[in-house]
Amino acid sequence: MIRPIAAAALLIATTALPTTAFETRASAAYVIDHTTGTVLLNKNADDPLPPASMSKLMTLYMAFEAIERGQLAMTDELVVSAHANSFGGSTLFLKQGERVTVEDLIRGIIVLSGNDACVVIAEALSPDGTEAGFARLMTRRAQEMGMTNSTFANSSGWPAAGHRMSMRDLGLLAQRLITDYPEYYPMFSETEFLFDEEESSNRYNRNPLLTLGIGADGLKTGHTQEAGYGLTGSAKQGDRRVVFVISGLDTTAGRAQESEAIVNWAFRQFAERTVVESGSRVATARVWEGAEPEVGLVPQEDVTILVPVLAGKTVDAEVVYTGPIQAPIAEGAELAELVIQPDGLPEVRIPLVAETDVPHGGFLAKLSTAALSLIDRINAGRATEGDV
Repeated sequence: MIRPIAAAALLIATTALPTTAFETRASAAYVIDHTTGTVLLNKNADDPLPPASMSKLMTLYMAFEAIERGQLAMTDELVVSAHANSFGGSTLFLKQGERVTVEDLIRGIIVLSGNDACVVIAEALSPDGTEAGFARLMTRRAQEMGMTNSTFANSSGWPAAGHRMSMRDLGLLAQRLITDYPEYYPMFSETEFLFDEEESSNRYNRNPLLTLGIGADGLKTGHTQEAGYGLTGSAKQGDRRVVFVISGLDTTAGRAQESEAIVNWAFRQFAERTVVESGSRVATARVWEGAEPEVGLVPQEDVTILVPVLAGKTVDAEVVYTGPIQAPIAEGAELAELVIQPDGLPEVRIPLVAETDVPHGGFLAKLSTAALSLIDRINAGRATEGDV
């Protein structure tokens, strides 16, 4: 007889009072602990909003993909079109007909937020040679990556109808840039890039966190009248990395203050704790027709979670599986989940596997299992009668 079984709630000791959610002044915000995947803050994070220059991160991601597959090389020189030359706002002051290396274009996008540099990259990678064609490609690729609230009308974030991204999508994209392209990610921490000596005033990175000594190393600011001031940022302290996205601030100073406050809050109010070590038995599951009546359930890796630093000494957890589990069972087979609920944070689900092999027990095991099944049915009947 197979039936769902949830083991009794466990109390897992930690060394870490529920934390108060950060009260952000941003109209939309998303904060995630990159190391554990724990979402720390979600304010309108799934609303499609104008992302301004933060959407340049998608152009950069696709440029890195193109380099990886050999479609582009850092040393390639791309020509500046009339369309690329027509842009205002943040630019590299590129001239029509000028040839610029891919590396300079990428640095120009990251550090200087060059709208013109985005268009040069876009036209080079577009299926039809146009920025609009590249924008359609951006939208399709974003959907493939799980960014379901993103639609692109251009490569730069220039204000346009329908050009939208959610804060969660930007957070996902930031994480993918960090994880997928570690060889290029250091460029996001560059504070200065002098591309044109005649236009030397435009050489500084607008990210206000990079020089504060708080571990900030990326990624992209954004501003338009409709979007307000925003920042997709990341900071690393010790073994932990935090990724955050904010939008809708009124001033550059407000963006800087809010970004620094979020980074400090995320690192000071939460800490990683190993609550179960790899291979430690968390619970046992009953076995059907096995040589042993039970099998131990263990995690394959250390169970490390994020907890509020002021939290109590325990967190609620339970082991969930469907059983009894039919023998034979192979060591390492995934049989259950450990579900942990830290105070004020999303639940964490960890796979649990069989601690040992449990072979089929033969005829005697069948008799024993049948007897246990009968006892279970009798006990269930008594419980039902008692409830009448």
